[in-house]
Amino acid sequence: MDIIVKENGYEMKINIVSFDIPSPPDYGGVIDIYYKIKSLNNVGIKIHLHCFYYGRKRSFRLESICSSINYYRRYRNPLHYFSKQPFIVRTRTSKQLINNLLKNDSPILFEGLHSCFYLTDPRLKNRKKIVRTHNVEHKYYYNIAQAEQNWFKKKYFISENRKLRKFEKKIGYAEIIAPISESDTIYFSSMYSGVVHVPIFHGNETVNIKAGKGDYALYHGNLSVPENENAALYLVHKVFNDINVKLIISGRNPSARLLNSVNKNSNVTIETNIQRADLLNLINNAQINILPTSQSTGIKLKLINTLYNGRHCIVNSKMITDKILEECCIVADSAEEMKKAVLENANREMNKNNIVRRTKILENNYSNKTNADNLISIVY
Repeated sequence: MDIIVKENGYEMKINIVSFDIPSPPDYGGVIDIYYKIKSLNNVGIKIHLHCFYYGRKRSFRLESICSSINYYRRYRNPLHYFSKQPFIVRTRTSKQLINNLLKNDSPILFEGLHSCFYLTDPRLKNRKKIVRTHNVEHKYYYNIAQAEQNWFKKKYFISENRKLRKFEKKIGYAEIIAPISESDTIYFSSMYSGVVHVPIFHGNETVNIKAGKGDYALYHGNLSVPENENAALYLVHKVFNDINVKLIISGRNPSARLLNSVNKNSNVTIETNIQRADLLNLINNAQINILPTSQSTGIKLKLINTLYNGRHCIVNSKMITDKILEECCIVADSAEEMKKAVLENANREMNKNNIVRRTKILENNYSNKTNADNLISIVY
């Protein structure tokens, strides 16, 4: 039986405003939200979930871990592109949402800038408000714009970058700002008060690293995202182009450009649109997981998953947004440094001491239970 957390004899409750339905937990931000809800529920916090929907279905899975769930349609009216507010914010408004928030006096956790339209509403003036930042959003959109080749999408991302930079100032209305990474915590702390780092919530209960060796390197990510496609192309053309180590690329919806590049390289193969269990198997059995990125905001959930489940992990500096993770990774920034790291680790066994050391770091810093306890202590 769960222990019901109480303060002064009352059950502790919280409103969580989510930018999307966080179940199934199958992509970035919703994974953090889903496992946050699950972890808070496990220690007895009563959760009133408010979520916008725009493609995902209502979730029976959430009903078992929330006291109440309210769904609000996200209206993506093209006219909102011309709003002074960011499109990702302006399309997440609902009179029903603000009315429901006013039905209780519990703290309100806004997930991402996306959900913060009502953060400055005077009717919530006396409520405890927390903003969970998943990224420095204007930096994130700037970086997406740099990677995007479609002119219309690039223009949208640049416009959103400007609007988000201005809108971000509104998070000063929150009592607590809870960034997902150490690097983002440094950024927000330089401008706002009440900033507390709350590490990512994730689906890993235990560390599951295989001892011994594998016979391939793995890169994985959603390949329809320009940043991930560019990382995969970089590995094909610059790192694995002239070394005798097998590379597997895995992810959703690769472009014809990426498929053509892979087909021209005899030691590179691609696994597309595979099931989560199959991806986990690839991570678990790889000798090396290699994860370069061009973005340094937020935290990469795929890095956390890889460290919990994979052997040697080679990354570039931008992937390390929490300094403690340097101790779990091999950092290489140039193509030549990555080649050298791949060759040096292609036959190096993952031994018991390596596994014990990494397990200690991950359990001390990324345990969902500890994370939930810390969040409760700053909210209540």
